Amino acid sequence: MVNVQITESAQQYLKELLDKQKDSEGVGIRMFVASPGTPQAETCIAYCRPGEEKEDDEVVELTSFKAYFEGRSLPYLEDATVDYSPDRMGGQLTIRAPNAKMPTITDDSPLEDKVNYILYNEVNPGLASHGGNVSLVELTDDNYAILRFGGGCQGCGAVEVTLKNGVETALMDKLPELKGIKDVTDHTDRTNAYI
Repeated sequence: MVNVQITESAQQYLKELLDKQKDSEGVGIRMFVASPGTPQAETCIAYCRPGEEKEDDEVVELTSFKAYFEGRSLPYLEDATVDYSPDRMGGQLTIRAPNAKMPTITDDSPLEDKVNYILYNEVNPGLASHGGNVSLVELTDDNYAILRFGGGCQGCGAVEVTLKNGVETALMDKLPELKGIKDVTDHTDRTNAYI
C-alpha cells in the first residue's frame, strides 16, 4: 500500500482543478517521480483520464476522485506529502517527497533505475574529483545505455579511457542484461575539459 498523504486542503484544490477539465467525468490524478533516485528527481502530479491508467498503478480512492500512483515510483513516493496552503495570491500546492532522490533499487527494479543507481553512486563520485559527471540520456529498446558526459569530462582527452575502462566496465559487470553503452556527448566543446 502506498504511503502518501494528500491533505484535505490539497484534495479540495485538486478536485477544483479536475472539475475545470473538459469532460471531467472519471478524471483523476497520477503521481510519479521523473528520474527517480537521482539528483534530478522531480515529483509530479498529472491528470489521469479514463483509459490512461497503467497496469502497475496503485489506485487510491479519495473522497472526490481517484489517485493513481505509478508502480515504478512507489519506493520513491514513500512518506510523501501533498499539501495546499491558500494565500492572498491564490495559494500553493507543495509536494514533499523525501525519498524521491534516494537511490533505491531491488532485483525487480527497472534496468533504467539500476543504471542510474550505479552512475550516481559508483561512477560519478570518482568523476567528481575531476569536476566531471555522466548521466543516462535514455535506455534503448535493445538495452543500450545512451550516456552524456558533463563538466570536466566533456571534451576531455581521456574520455575514451574513462568510458571504456571505467563507466562501461562498472555497468556491464553489474548489469549483464545491458548490451552496451553509447556516448552522445559533444566532445568538441573543450571549455571545461579536465585534460
